[in-house]
Formats: sequence, structure tokens, C-alpha cells
Amino acid sequence: MLNRYLQQCRIPTTIMRGGTSKGLILRSIDLPIDPKLRDQIILRIYGSPDSSQIDGLGGGTSLTSKLGLVSPPSRPGAHIDYTFGQVSIDRNMVDYQATCGNMATAVGLYALEEGYLSPFDPVTNVQVYNTNTRKMIIVEIPVKNGQIQYDGDFKIDGVPGFSPKIMLNFLDSGGTYTGKTLPTSRPIDIIHLPDGQHFEVSIIDSVNPLVFVRAEDVGVQGIELPDEINNNELLLNTLEAIRVKAGILSGIITNYEAVTPTSHALPKIALVAKPQDYVNINNKKILAESIDITSRYISMGNLHRAFAVSGAIALATAAQISGTIPNQLAVSSIRGIRIGHPSGVIYTEATVTKSDENWNVSRAAIGRTARRIMDGFAYVPISLINAQKIEKPVLLDSISSI
Repeated sequence: MLNRYLQQCRIPTTIMRGGTSKGLILRSIDLPIDPKLRDQIILRIYGSPDSSQIDGLGGGTSLTSKLGLVSPPSRPGAHIDYTFGQVSIDRNMVDYQATCGNMATAVGLYALEEGYLSPFDPVTNVQVYNTNTRKMIIVEIPVKNGQIQYDGDFKIDGVPGFSPKIMLNFLDSGGTYTGKTLPTSRPIDIIHLPDGQHFEVSIIDSVNPLVFVRAEDVGVQGIELPDEINNNELLLNTLEAIRVKAGILSGIITNYEAVTPTSHALPKIALVAKPQDYVNINNKKILAESIDITSRYISMGNLHRAFAVSGAIALATAAQISGTIPNQLAVSSIRGIRIGHPSGVIYTEATVTKSDENWNVSRAAIGRTARRIMDGFAYVPISLINAQKIEKPVLLDSISSI
């Protein structure tokens, strides 16, 4: 039996996996209205800042320290609002600049499970309004006889086992952050670093803005696995310098006095190369003929063990824009593209058309899976709330002391 004199607050919490990411689904109604206090509670729940997040529910990596904050719909036609937060591991902050397609998959499933709408056979379209991008995401949940399907034969590399396929559809994703699919209006830009090095890059804004650089230009093949990249400090420093310069050039980074991978999540950066044979992290051989391009995606300063959904959509978009580096390297760029990543292959579709000087991305889609792992309460000390220098912080009824 719980000791009723313990000075803690309990917050309803759901742990979910979405694609190759894992995080918490929290409802805005269960958190303080004040955003500073809200974020301090979220950080305490995750156990941040701490590299292991040992005193919280975070998993100690960028892929397992993600947040889906859900609210009632604020836009006509939406069933739910979704705000993505990247909970920093080593800093006292939650980053709401970027978005995450993997967690959008989890939020779509959560919305149907929680009754935000009724299930319809054979597929229920959950309309998710993403507040980060101010765009609608349609999450297609398989349903049979009015019941959500939890058994299936679809597999994504980076996640063990098989599940039903959940299609994730991003509408009008071009220029989400900057207003232009090509933020600089050029398919290729040249980045000059202070040490005299210069690199060709392609900057694409589709769901999230990404900087693409040729793997060979930075001295690697593009088929390296996490340990090889993450232990190469010179390479990571070079990629970070390129990312920051590209961010400044495109207007994405405006305050660059203290830019770090965790303080400025955008733009992201990825290495790209021609299709090649390689062995993935599970010791499985990936054949060049099974992919259209090889890529490695950097997340918060480290190599992603698979590939981010938003990154895959940006890459599929870039592959269809004449003159970009991905367009030059990809074997096939007709809507769909198979991307070879450290865990295997991810397939993404994008519909890209040119209109005057801009490129429109009317639809981008990808198959994902998701699963609810656990429900319960997360606990934070009441002293955390009392310590915040906020007059009369408003805690909603569902945050209760025990």
C-alpha cells in the first residue's frame, strides 16, 4: 500500500514504441499549464539531464528519450493534437523544434485506443495535427471486425518481430520549417569551414530540414556502423561544423553562439552514397541491388541505428529534385526509394512536383509499426514544483499528491 504521506505527484503515463523509436505519451491535461514548470516535470520523469537517465523512464539514447504530448484537437478535421518533444539527455531542456514520424505512429495508435475516434474496418484514418510543423498527418490503423489489429506480417528493420503495417501519410510536407523545399533555392550549396575545407551539400526541408553530404567527401564509404561513426571524433566534428554552417546559410540557425547537437536539433545531417553491399548491425548482408541509395543519419551528434522517418521523407524528396546530391547518387528516384541504413532497409514514397521556383511535396508516405508497452503513473517530487519560482503554479486535477 502506498504511503499517503509521501510528497510526490503522480502523472498518468503511457510507454509506447513507434517505429524504431520509443518514448512516453503524456496528455497536456495531466501537466501544468506553465510551460517552464511542465518541462521541468517532463525532464524529471525522464531522468534528465543524465547520460544514463538512471533515475527516470528515459532509455539513455536519443531514440528512447522521445515525447508525444497529446491534446484535444485544435484544428477542424483533426482527431488529436500531437506535439513532439526531444527530451535532452545531457541538458536541462526539451526541444520542440523538430518532429518525429515514428512517434506520430505511436500517437495515432494511442488516439484510436483511447477512444478519440471510433474504429472502422478495414482501415481507420486517424487525423493527427502536428503542432511542431502545423501540418496534418494521417495515420492508417488496420482494423478488423471493429477491433484494432495487433498481429500482422509487416516488419521494419531495426525492430524485432512482425506487426500490422501502419501507413503514415504526411500531407504538404515541403517547406515545413522554412517555407521552401529548397531553403536556399539551390540544389547544391558549398559550405566553407574555418579550417579551409569546403563541402558540397544539398539542403532539403520536407517534414524536417536535412543537410545531405557525400560520404566520400568526408572520408568514409557511407556503409559504416554506429561504433565506427560514433568513435570517429574528427568525422563527427566535421559533420557538426557542416551542419551548423548549412543551418546558418539556410536561415534555420539564427543564434549560433553556442550551437550543439542537443541545443539546436535542426537541421539534421545525413551521409549519402551510391548503393553498396554491406553487413548491418545484425550481421545480415544488405545487397546493393536491394537498395537505391546508402545513407547514414546523425541524431543529436550520434549515428542513428536505423533511419528517422522524417529523414527518409526528406531523402525521398531530394532524390526527385534534379541536381541534388541524393538525386545524383540514387539509382531510382521515381516516387519510391529504398534507403540502406545500419539496421537494414527503409522504403519511402514522396510525390514531388515543381511549381514556379518551388517544389511541392503533396504527399509522403511510409510503412511503420507501433505498440503500447505499458500504462501507469510516473512520480515526481512535490518539492520540484514548490522549488519553481512561479506564483501559484496551476496543476490540473489529474496531477495528484500521494
